[in-house]
Amino acid sequence: MTLPDQLRASLDLPPPSGLLAGDVAEGGPEQLREAAVLVAITRRAEPGVLLTVRREHLRTHAGQVAFPGGRIDADDPSTTAAALREAEEEIGLPPQLVELWGTADPYRTITGYRVTPVLGSVPPDLPLTPHESEVADLFEAPLAFLLDPVNQRAVEVEYRGRMRPYYQIDWQGRRVWGVTAAMLVNLTRRLHASEAAWT
Repeated sequence: MTLPDQLRASLDLPPPSGLLAGDVAEGGPEQLREAAVLVAITRRAEPGVLLTVRREHLRTHAGQVAFPGGRIDADDPSTTAAALREAEEEIGLPPQLVELWGTADPYRTITGYRVTPVLGSVPPDLPLTPHESEVADLFEAPLAFLLDPVNQRAVEVEYRGRMRPYYQIDWQGRRVWGVTAAMLVNLTRRLHASEAAWT
């Protein structure tokens, strides 16, 4: 079974123990807003993941590497629909080209969002166009590298008077950290739990 096949199959299992739940929102848990991101995995011999670099002027997570995605709007029919809409707006990914796999485990952000990852595969080498005012760059990183625990480094930083832990993945000069790295760590833990369940 290939890595993408294993990851897709793992979505059918209950959430494993040890997942990262996320941060306590600055406004308190009652203030959480729903959001969705698309984890788009390219269908190639060595699959990759599409990632964006957010513009520096954006209000939240400025300059960070992120999955395409954003807030779920009132007129979005579902979490999946929101992730597809945001991916089309941010990187020009046609929704009909995404083979949907399912959703993974939500993650709370300190900025007050509960973010649900929506997983799916896409054809490789699509002529995508990043949104000029939202996305500074678009790149593809190897799925196997991102999901390897060896590359998921635990880091601490002082924030508002106390130390806050987070994960960081460094790939070819790209720094994947914070929410995006945490969701990748959760996918790794879900994958490994599913491997144990199948043996």
